Amino acid sequence: MPPAGPVFLARASYRQRRLRDGIRMMPMFGIVAWMVPLLSSGQALTGRIGLYIFGVWIVLIVLSALITSRMSRDADAPDGTALTDDSV
Repeated sequence: MPPAGPVFLARASYRQRRLRDGIRMMPMFGIVAWMVPLLSSGQALTGRIGLYIFGVWIVLIVLSALITSRMSRDADAPDGTALTDDSV
């Protein structure tokens, strides 16, 4: 028999799962972003392509550092009280 009311997830655990999903999607985002230079019109712009690739790499590193720091900060909080609507 289904439950009488809607099932709600705890806010902190829901956000933790979404952060983990974001970390799991980072490699796919990186692959797609690195494929963009292949779509160029065939012009050899090696310098610009190299800067673009390293720029994407730096963005991936920074994003993953931000997400993992957010995950560890949330995990350290007792009872998942680190995330409130005011802190977002």
